[in-house]
Parts: sequence; C-alpha cells; structure tokens
Amino acid sequence: PQLPHGHMALPSFWKVVEESLQQSGAQLRAFCQAFETVTPSPGTQPLTPAEERKVLSLVSKHGPDKLYQVTSNTSGSRDLDLTLLRGQIVALLQSADTKGNTSRWLVDAGGPRGFVPAAKLRPY
Repeated sequence: PQLPHGHMALPSFWKVVEESLQQSGAQLRAFCQAFETVTPSPGTQPLTPAEERKVLSLVSKHGPDKLYQVTSNTSGSRDLDLTLLRGQIVALLQSADTKGNTSRWLVDAGGPRGFVPAAKLRPY
C-alpha cells in the first residue's frame, strides 16, 4: 500500500510532516492547559476547621517552612510508622529515620509523631 504523501518530493513531504507535528503539539498543549484549569491541584482542597486548627498549631510549633502535605495514603507497616490520609498536613521534624535512612522522615501529625515515606510528602 502506498502512503498518501508517497508521491511528493522529499522537501514537501517533510514540510507536511513538520506541519502535522506542530499541529499535534499545539493540540496537546491546549489539552494540557484545559486539563490544568479543570482539575484543582490537591493543595487547594479546603481544610476542615479541626484540620485548620491542627495546621495552625503545627505552624506555631515548627514554622511554616516545615509543613508538608501527604500526597497519597500511607499505611504504617513498621514500628513508629504513621498511617496518614492523602491531603493531611504534617510538620517535618527530621529528614531521616533513627538509622539515618533519608527515605523515611520523622513528622509531627498534630499529635502522633512517627515516620512517613519521604516520597509521599511535598512542601505545603
């Protein structure tokens, strides 16, 4: 089977390819922009009054630069691991565990303190 543009001279063929790639790229960018405006970022979820009080207490104890948000549910599998829900706010106490492992961070969850996988935390 012959390609639809198989009869074209090479420079013209590449021009058609380039134009269709640019068009696809523009469509993809438009789609990404539309997607970002439709889906609110997880950081904009409204906090309940109880969570708000907890966040204020964490800020006053540890400072705003120590606050992190949990990006997905965590279930504590080891001793001293915390089980947290996505969206919860915690304060960073130490960016390593007792053995110096930097993939587990010690956090204050507004009461309980324990370890959380660092990969599931992002600055709040």
